Amino acid sequence: MTRPLTLILFDVDGTLIDSQEHILTGMKAAFSTNKISLPSQENILATVGLSLFEAFGQLCPDLDNAKRQSLIAEYKNSFASMRSNMVPSPLYPGAVKCLNSLRKIDSYVLGIATGKSRRGLDYVLTSPDLAGRFLTEQVSDHHPSKPHPSMALRAMSDVGASRGVMVGDTSFDMEMGQAAGLKTIGVTWGYHSTTTLKNNADLIVDNFDELLPAITQILGEV
Repeated sequence: MTRPLTLILFDVDGTLIDSQEHILTGMKAAFSTNKISLPSQENILATVGLSLFEAFGQLCPDLDNAKRQSLIAEYKNSFASMRSNMVPSPLYPGAVKCLNSLRKIDSYVLGIATGKSRRGLDYVLTSPDLAGRFLTEQVSDHHPSKPHPSMALRAMSDVGASRGVMVGDTSFDMEMGQAAGLKTIGVTWGYHSTTTLKNNADLIVDNFDELLPAITQILGEV
């Protein structure tokens, strides 16, 4: 029996790549330039996955919009500098092997839904391990911030899939996937705790070797 077309939708930061060093460096530069006290590392990483405007709003709820925009501008400037002077964020162990296995399944197509900008994602996708793998790429420039379902719904529409699975490391990914009618798989190697993920994930995996079996299980293909 032919299986329905299925979108496997990936978050990026904390799911495919370990961008923690870059994120923290960018945040330090943004807050320092704006002469605002730097939030804790824990609080910063808890916002990963949100759009920058939403992230800075969560970190500094008393700031006005103009100051938030200034933080965003400095964060982006810092990232532009890092792209020239730092090595790209590494993929998590097992990511490439898992992506290769998923691509071999005819009924699966791969996509991305990320809080990154288009420019930021384009830089990540210069990696030969990631380039050309994803049929749909949704970024923060064109959508409301996660957990709004816009990115997931557009991704499903783009590829014409009748069902989908959202794979991510944050509660924002899981809530977005659920709101869009996707199954959700949380990964424990990213930036939100397992306890937080369990509130919204259908399944939890601890490494990339567990992901394909989890997808087949959650889709009832076992």
